[in-house]
Amino acid sequence: MLSHPRILIAEDESGIADTLQYVLRTDGFIPVWCATAEEAIAEFAAQPPALAILDVGLPDMNGFELFKRLQALNREQGGAEVPMLFLTARSDEIDRVVGLELGADDYVAKPFSPRELVARVRTILRRSGRGNGHSTARPGPAAAAPPTSGGPPSPFSLDAERMQIRYYGRLLELSRYEYGLLKLLAQRPGRVFTRDELLALVWDDASESFDRTVDAHVKTLRAKLRAVAPEVEAIRTLRGTGYALNEELPLR
Repeated sequence: MLSHPRILIAEDESGIADTLQYVLRTDGFIPVWCATAEEAIAEFAAQPPALAILDVGLPDMNGFELFKRLQALNREQGGAEVPMLFLTARSDEIDRVVGLELGADDYVAKPFSPRELVARVRTILRRSGRGNGHSTARPGPAAAAPPTSGGPPSPFSLDAERMQIRYYGRLLELSRYEYGLLKLLAQRPGRVFTRDELLALVWDDASESFDRTVDAHVKTLRAKLRAVAPEVEAIRTLRGTGYALNEELPLR
């Protein structure tokens, strides 16, 4: 490990923050605690962390709004996407779905096991390639390649090195899971993937996720595709089964 990854913690309860800092520091991370959203924004702007843990119930700003602010700041800075995990006392499924629809990498409800949370942090960092202390600068330009080699022409263009997908020439702003889903579907047009298959192939720990997780991400993915081509239905729903990429997408 080249350096210890910095983990931003936005949590107003000092007892929970102290516990998180202790277990993260013990596991080789550098925790940075912010008691308010404004502090978190300032810290993020000064030096983007390897990962951010955001409490939904912050005193000065809803955690979901903070998430969107940090995402926007990330884009402005031009750095690699910072993975984020929601931490909240709310256990209702609807709250989890809201967080996942926004593009969060994980969601942990209080009370929680500190060691389990650290394990999830490690999983997210391993998946994102940010657990080695490298800087957050974007990789250099790489030639884009079509999702399928030798297959029919497609409106999708995949740059695997940069984890980017273009749709009709426009770069899509995708969360990590949205990227994984679209990459999988685009590589096999017409192939129907069940929700269980998508969970197993895209999510690192399918046992910690649920069917609504897939539905929530497909919903936001469709919205982003329609923003580029409103007249095209790129992802088909097979009721009671799963999803498939439309194999007869028009070319422009």
